[in-house]
Amino acid sequence: MAVSNPEGPKRDPINSNRNTSTKVWLLSLLLTLQYGAQPLISKRFTSREVIVTSSVLACEVVKVVCALVLLAKEGTLKKLFKNWTLVGSLTASGLPAAIYALQNSLLQISYKNLDSLTFSMLNQTKLFFTALFTYIILRQKQSIQQIGALFLLIIAASLLSIGEGSSKASASHNPDEILFYGIVPVLVASVLSGLASALCQWASQVKKHASYLMTVEMSIIGSLCLLASASKSPDGLAIRKHGFFYGWTPLTWIPVILNAVGGILVGLVTTYAGGVRKGFVIVSALLVTALLQYIFDGKAPSPYCLVALPLVVTSTSIYQKYPYRVKKKES
Repeated sequence: MAVSNPEGPKRDPINSNRNTSTKVWLLSLLLTLQYGAQPLISKRFTSREVIVTSSVLACEVVKVVCALVLLAKEGTLKKLFKNWTLVGSLTASGLPAAIYALQNSLLQISYKNLDSLTFSMLNQTKLFFTALFTYIILRQKQSIQQIGALFLLIIAASLLSIGEGSSKASASHNPDEILFYGIVPVLVASVLSGLASALCQWASQVKKHASYLMTVEMSIIGSLCLLASASKSPDGLAIRKHGFFYGWTPLTWIPVILNAVGGILVGLVTTYAGGVRKGFVIVSALLVTALLQYIFDGKAPSPYCLVALPLVVTSTSIYQKYPYRVKKKES
């Protein structure tokens, strides 16, 4: 007579790790394609008359709807809603959302006072700060090989910035303005980006905060911040004067929905693979953008892009082969 196992069927750790690895690669691939195609799709389907704030808010609404549908499909919506608390939400999602809002404001200030090339290259330092805060908060120590892979990735990102960046000089010729209103804001934004990414990873992996739930919470908090700032901004005035959907066509929804899907994918990649891997995805997506520009616009990739390609492939391969080490607490 067979004796039933009270603990239920045992899970195969090898198959479980294999399934997780496959899921990570699939999510990373989808995010790479989305991030790479987004600039071209937005350019084709979003007219210049569309108010930026309206498209961003619409994207956040679509993101919330998609996340709620996915939670309902999983059958966890009622359970999460029952166990949801305001304190838990603000702890997990409030701080990262506020940090991202501040980061975006700093990037807008910096972008106006730096040429595109300098801005893009300085913005790549967020990869380093993501790895740093991941170690500080989650104790995920990067191996020597992974540190080398990160430097290769930063070099590749810098090359891509040179290839795609503009050679226009900054509008301001005052060195102090360039330093304090250009360089300093983008570096602070990079630090904040690394911190927010590590906090999101901590909330999802340590506090077990559902990725879809974090998407809903951060979208709502981010939208409230945007509405508050838009009350006296030019976009807010334009919406009140012309209407929320001024300049929209049915095709405008394509980049909005695609961007919302990308936001959900970012949360999933951060949950399953971490914030550092997300950095690899974003840099790889720049190569996808260059390839799509060549296919649809006939714009040949720059020599910098061709040099960056093997660097991205090599750095990604090294980072995948030599996983991070979690620092064990002494008993």
